[in-house]
Amino acid sequence: MENRAQAAMEFIMTYGWAILAAVIAIGVLAYFNVFTPSKYLSGTAVVSSPFYIEASNVKTNGVTLGIKNNGGQDYEIQSVAITNCGTNSTVMNITADSTLIYFVGCTLTSGSTLKGDITITYRKQGVAVDLTSTGTIAERVAAA
Repeated sequence: MENRAQAAMEFIMTYGWAILAAVIAIGVLAYFNVFTPSKYLSGTAVVSSPFYIEASNVKTNGVTLGIKNNGGQDYEIQSVAITNCGTNSTVMNITADSTLIYFVGCTLTSGSTLKGDITITYRKQGVAVDLTSTGTIAERVAAA
């Protein structure tokens, strides 16, 4: 019985130090932000139907969005609002299956990350009822 206990204790002591060293190494890497995926991945911008963000570009002077109309009919975009940035209320028409480049101006700090909600207010052509498409954006700010 004592041999088993001694073997178990030696196992715990030997591999315990190895596990402790691994935990310390992971802690050091986490402290220096090695596990921050936003450093290595490009940004994302997503909105609900009937639109799709084909491209986004965040610079110190604002956000440019490539908004694709996947709705199968023509719409009138009334405004695009981005939290932590601003709102552009320029009314623009977007035809079915086309892409519209839309700019929302604001002042951002280069190197920071813009995280916010996107709200696209739009109307079906000829109808005076506002509809909304919502989504999110998370992207690193580049120099203008």
